[in-house]
Amino acid sequence: MKNKSPRVKRHERLQKRLKSQANLNLTSLMDIFTILVFFLLVSSSNPSKLPDAEKVQLPTSIAETEPKETVVVMITKDDVLVQDMKVSTVNEIKSLKTELIPSLATELKYRASKTVAPLNERGFPEREITILGDESTPYSVVRKVMATCSETDYAKISFAVVRGGKQ
Repeated sequence: MKNKSPRVKRHERLQKRLKSQANLNLTSLMDIFTILVFFLLVSSSNPSKLPDAEKVQLPTSIAETEPKETVVVMITKDDVLVQDMKVSTVNEIKSLKTELIPSLATELKYRASKTVAPLNERGFPEREITILGDESTPYSVVRKVMATCSETDYAKISFAVVRGGKQ
């Protein structure tokens, strides 16, 4: 078999050339992974950090558990905000004759429509929500906010507090 056809010889030369070029250059791949790691570090959120609440004076607590990342309702001295978006004023809520706050309910239903709620043991949807309320907020306002949250499938309500020492 010393006499090989020109086609076989050409094919063998091509295979030798391709085998010599099969080195994998990892430099560009490492660059991509480095950029990806930095992107993930920068864009990842910290669930233990609550939104900036300069207008809210939170009560203190000695609780040890860290907060979860949930929808946040902030009650300042003047306004009620959902994820930093104003939905109502405290004075409007005080003047309501019903326990439900229509503008808050609309916003919470909109946010609830974007995710699937986990079901409780009885099969009812049960979402989590965190309320940041100024320590001087009247109880009637907090009660109406809580009632509105419960009616819009946000049944697991948590209150944000400032971690303090034992007194």
